[in-house]
Amino acid sequence: MTATASGTKRRGGTPAARASAGASRPPGSVGRAAALSGVLVAAGTGLGFLRDLVMAHLFGADRGTDAFLVAWTIPETVSPLLIEDAMALLMVPAVTRLLARGDGLRPFVGRTLPRIVAGLAVVTVTIALAAPAVVGLLAPGLPGHGPAELCVRLTAITVVTFGIAGFMSATLRAHHRFGPPAAIYAAYNVGILALIAGLSGAVGVTSAAIGVACGSVLMVAVQAPAFARCLREAPPSRLPAPDELRLGLAAVVPVVVYTVTRQAQVFVERFIGSGLAAGSISQLNYAQKVAQVPMIMSLLIVTVTFPRLARASADGDVRGVARRIRQDLAAAGAMVLCATSFLVAFAPAVIEVLFEHGAFSADDTRRTAAIMQVYALGLWGHMVVGLAARAFFAQGRPMWTPAGVLAGGLVVTAAIGAAFAASAGPAALAAANAAGITLAAVLLLAGLRLRVAPVALRGIAADTGRLLLASAGACAAGRLAATALGTDAPAPLVLAVGGPATAAAFALLLALAGRDLAAPWLAPLASRLTARRTGARSTFRPRLAVRPLAIRPRPARRGRVHSGETSDTADRPGQPDGPGTATGTREETPGTAGADVPLDRPPGR
Repeated sequence: MTATASGTKRRGGTPAARASAGASRPPGSVGRAAALSGVLVAAGTGLGFLRDLVMAHLFGADRGTDAFLVAWTIPETVSPLLIEDAMALLMVPAVTRLLARGDGLRPFVGRTLPRIVAGLAVVTVTIALAAPAVVGLLAPGLPGHGPAELCVRLTAITVVTFGIAGFMSATLRAHHRFGPPAAIYAAYNVGILALIAGLSGAVGVTSAAIGVACGSVLMVAVQAPAFARCLREAPPSRLPAPDELRLGLAAVVPVVVYTVTRQAQVFVERFIGSGLAAGSISQLNYAQKVAQVPMIMSLLIVTVTFPRLARASADGDVRGVARRIRQDLAAAGAMVLCATSFLVAFAPAVIEVLFEHGAFSADDTRRTAAIMQVYALGLWGHMVVGLAARAFFAQGRPMWTPAGVLAGGLVVTAAIGAAFAASAGPAALAAANAAGITLAAVLLLAGLRLRVAPVALRGIAADTGRLLLASAGACAAGRLAATALGTDAPAPLVLAVGGPATAAAFALLLALAGRDLAAPWLAPLASRLTARRTGARSTFRPRLAVRPLAIRPRPARRGRVHSGETSDTADRPGQPDGPGTATGTREETPGTAGADVPLDRPPGR
């Protein structure tokens, strides 16, 4: 064997072979990477929340923080477009097809990335030059546009850096390398916190805008080594057919419109809130950041089950899709409504413990808590919209229903906010948000039945009704426990007593009125524990071995439909009823059970 051949063998084969191996890593490797990603995402989430606490402590809620939050709208909007939704849904399939065919990555990157950077650079320069017009459009009632314009110019760089970071993230995830993409928000918030710590004494809240710009550069830097390795390992080859990219673009446009429409709820709040009392925009922001934490955590359930939903959808198992949707709604709804009962009951204590330090006054606490109590009433709607949108986009074809429905909800939000904000203040904007998103959630559920799967709307309504009753009872129980401590009890003690009381009351009421809601989630867990005790392999564990492509005869299984294997048996409490059940089999393609799930959507960005 020659020296070159020996070296190739030690490195794991030719570059093409290494690229192919990276593209087809077994699901077990993906699972370990996903676990690491979860830790990194949690770190980014915690740092984002720490960032908000530090800003509240140093700057409070005034015109200065309002000016920064107007500029914060830019990265807040660009992030889902260029990192999470649009870029990922377009680039991951394109890179995956390249790897599946054994084609090289370097020509594709050399052709695509410079064009993306050039286009985004034009947008960045345009925003920087048009900063006065941008501030006037987003917050026309904000007095003294100078600080806001400076912050807009500083944060405009995120259009380019987020685009590069999103391209790298999609490419790495297509190679089943999840660690660096999951670390981007941790790096981002480290940059913001470092610049606030170093410059806040000299330039005030502008230090946060400088930190946003520097943190976005760190998002690129943390992925650059792994991205460079992917390019080195990839052999040069032909480019993908333009028709393939056009098809991906056609599929992602509805996602872009949906993302922008959902983000427009924040545009409406800041547009109207700019004409209210000083600090109104900041108080809305602090209230939302706290209230959205349980909603985001509940959607992690949906993220984990999304591969099963996508598999059932690809197989044409509409009954499995409907069952998965109802189970996810029940589980995520229980988390959100339990958190809602706690936030409504203890909003003043929560805001006092978290924010009432330094420049954040008791008056800020009172106003922010009142806003959060109203905003929390819309958390169920936000959760349902996130879940339903995933079900629509799992169909693998352009779906405009989510964007259209959210546009209708946005109109309701704008109308209510414009009508009542002047008299009721920021709380009216929170109520408008809750009303608009709840209406959109109900309409999306109806759309799921018409366009996606035969979901049982009456059953979902009954499940939600029982959860609402449990939430109301838990809220009352928590308040009674807090009242027993007296009005002068310190806020940490109120939370220490009221929180467990609220959770215990919710669990008790749910056990009395809705034990069947938790049954589909407890059954797989019980099966796993039993299998571990007996040493048998549980039917609910994912397949870790990669199967060959050859079709081999094997015994028929329950729960199959004419189009192929349905979702995991954990999703099926019983035999599917109705026509269409068959015993045909179809061999799975390698890696389907370990499909990639986006893990880079933490709160507090």
